[in-house]
Amino acid sequence: MKYPALWKMLMVAVCVALVGCLQAQELQGHVSIILLGATGDLAKKYLWQGLFQLYVDEVGKDHSFSFHGAALTAPKQGQELMAKALESLSCPKDMEPSHCMELKDQFLRLSQYRQLKTVEDYETLAKDIEAQVKEEGLRETGRIFYFSVPPFAYVDIARNINSSCRPGPGSWLRVVFEKPFGHDHLSAQQLATELGSFFQEEEMYRVDHYLGKQAVAQILPFRDQNRKALDSLWNRHHVERVEVIMKETVDAEGRISFYEEYGVIRDILQNHLTEILTLVAMELPHDVSSSAAVLQHKLQAFRALRGLHRGSAVLGQYQAYSAQARRELQRPESFHSLTPTFAGVLVHIDNLRWEGVPFILMSGKALDERVGYVRILFKNRAFCVHREGHWAPEQSQCLPRQIIFHIGHGELGHPAILVSRNLFRPSVPAHGWMELQERPGLQVFGRPLSDFYAYSPVKERDAYSILLSHIFHCRKESFITTENLLASWVFWTPLLDSLAHEVPRLYPGGAETGHLLDLEFNGGHLTFSQQQPEQLVPGPGSAPKPSDFRVLGTRYRESPLISAWPEELISKLASDIEATAVQAVRRFGKFHLALSGGSSPIALFQQLAMGHYSFPWAHTHLWLVDERCVPLSDPDSNFQGLQSHLLQHIRVPYYNIHPMPVHLHQRLCAEEDQGAQTYAGEISALVANSSFDLVLLGMGTDGHTASLFPQSPTGLDGEQLVVLTQSPSRPYQRMSLSLPLINRAKKVAVLVMGRTKREITMLVSRVGHEPKKWPISGVLPSSGQLVWYMDYEAFLG
Repeated sequence: MKYPALWKMLMVAVCVALVGCLQAQELQGHVSIILLGATGDLAKKYLWQGLFQLYVDEVGKDHSFSFHGAALTAPKQGQELMAKALESLSCPKDMEPSHCMELKDQFLRLSQYRQLKTVEDYETLAKDIEAQVKEEGLRETGRIFYFSVPPFAYVDIARNINSSCRPGPGSWLRVVFEKPFGHDHLSAQQLATELGSFFQEEEMYRVDHYLGKQAVAQILPFRDQNRKALDSLWNRHHVERVEVIMKETVDAEGRISFYEEYGVIRDILQNHLTEILTLVAMELPHDVSSSAAVLQHKLQAFRALRGLHRGSAVLGQYQAYSAQARRELQRPESFHSLTPTFAGVLVHIDNLRWEGVPFILMSGKALDERVGYVRILFKNRAFCVHREGHWAPEQSQCLPRQIIFHIGHGELGHPAILVSRNLFRPSVPAHGWMELQERPGLQVFGRPLSDFYAYSPVKERDAYSILLSHIFHCRKESFITTENLLASWVFWTPLLDSLAHEVPRLYPGGAETGHLLDLEFNGGHLTFSQQQPEQLVPGPGSAPKPSDFRVLGTRYRESPLISAWPEELISKLASDIEATAVQAVRRFGKFHLALSGGSSPIALFQQLAMGHYSFPWAHTHLWLVDERCVPLSDPDSNFQGLQSHLLQHIRVPYYNIHPMPVHLHQRLCAEEDQGAQTYAGEISALVANSSFDLVLLGMGTDGHTASLFPQSPTGLDGEQLVVLTQSPSRPYQRMSLSLPLINRAKKVAVLVMGRTKREITMLVSRVGHEPKKWPISGVLPSSGQLVWYMDYEAFLG
């Protein structure tokens, strides 16, 4: 041997490599996938095919597999049902038929049915997996349990897995849950707490299959790859609105029991469309491949969503729904369902990037087409001299500028990303997406395909196959964490509660619906564009709609009374305040408005902030009617409520804002600090004759108003303009305008809302002028006007 040392080294290297290969062979990782609900519809339509695709993608790599279909069905019948579901497995179109058959045979041999019903069944499954791993000389990498079962079964199954079927040390466990994840925030919290007692957060994967759809999954990568072009465009200065839409032509027949419990908002908007919204709205992480960063930024987007109110949404129901419900649920002929099958919701995001940009979420059944898309429409301030025929798509700024993530179906018929040619040429993944060829006659949002840079996936893949791959590879950014889930329910639950008794607009369905469901938005309110035709109003015996009632004008305590449903009442009051402000500014150059705190005016503040853009805020002085003796930053502070719901949304000079001085010298409402006298002096100096143009009051269930309470003489008479008072509830100390000062106002509006006020409303309607017993009865401007604003629940019960 010419080079013995070199030969020796080579032999050692070969031996080491052989030993490594043998060890790898002996310790090949094994993954067991258990599909619970293996004979159900979801499993038959999507999950078995998704698991087969996972096997096709991973076979021959570092892992071996076994697939266990599980259900409550007895073994023989269950095996037959599962075998029938597996008959429809298909291979990728570009795969050789012979190779396809080989892989299908392998997959079928690796798949077996078992009944999982008792703790002993789970113990047996665990022993069988361990025995198989040992017998074949493998090491267990992990187990995936896919819960394709109703949510009520989750906890019992979770308990059995945790106690009897966890893999051993060094192996991972992943459990996958299908929606719905609760019915509201409370039920979602309860379910999350129960599941959290069995599984760690990193072990749980909540599936929203829309996050696996190719166009949706491409939103963040597209934003990342086009950062340079989008950085200056993806904000309130350039985006006119964002639409997140899912339309269906099918109705709810066959799923009525589910729909009666959940309705379209819980079924589609709270999960699918909100998840998509966060992908569009979230700040882009530096590294979009980091699951932790993506999930954290999504959570921040959830927390920036402005709270929804009744005026944020419109509801519809296709005409045949109630008849279907009566038939499927065996209800009497008098039954009329209030379940919405159509919903449009207007969402705003309170951050610097998206301030003022409307996000429209809409979904419905029995509509004119089946389509899903996200459309970012950009502002257009261009004017072109030549007619449209001369506009070049790449150059003309007069053409619409938009980016569309086309989720599927519709005119295109497949997933796509479209970018207007007058924006920029986008960068897309070179291997996964291809440029679409022109299709003569095809129109996308009224424009030919040639107006866009258009791309579609080279290979279309089912959402579940993509998500199963992500579960296998531990990519959690495509799934819903407990924090994100609860943040979503915090956002949606108040709206759902406020709409619980709302009567949806009826629509015929399909093309016959015409323009009946068209929407328009103004500030923070969304409405239908058209009045509902008479023939679509429910027949005799059906529940009345709020729109069947008009604002009722009458008298209360010998003063004008305006009564309406809450939304209409707030709208009327806001309009009246604006009219008073405009008139005062026109006559005197300024408007002095004194506002009460508490919960009743919140909707009014929101309406003024979002729906009254011509309000003369620059000439308006804002005063407080009363204040709790807490720091102004405290959540209990009336000023803090005013700041959160009104001041931060309007442009009013800071020197026109007059909080009550309850916190002086690091003390709260100390007599010796003379805060009340200071506020009175400020009023006397700035408000002519100390006469406010308008004072907004409320009425407590004990008859108090401002912070003037029964059985307490403070502030009910005398010369003092501002007084310190004692409340019967915490925080006890208050500062308040006195009754004589209130009665100097040119106009006083009293806002009374809610069923809890019905009793005091009845009582006060009968009493005379007895402010020591009922301070509200002492409100009567000496030379001004008093107007009562009551919703129907407060006025009529």
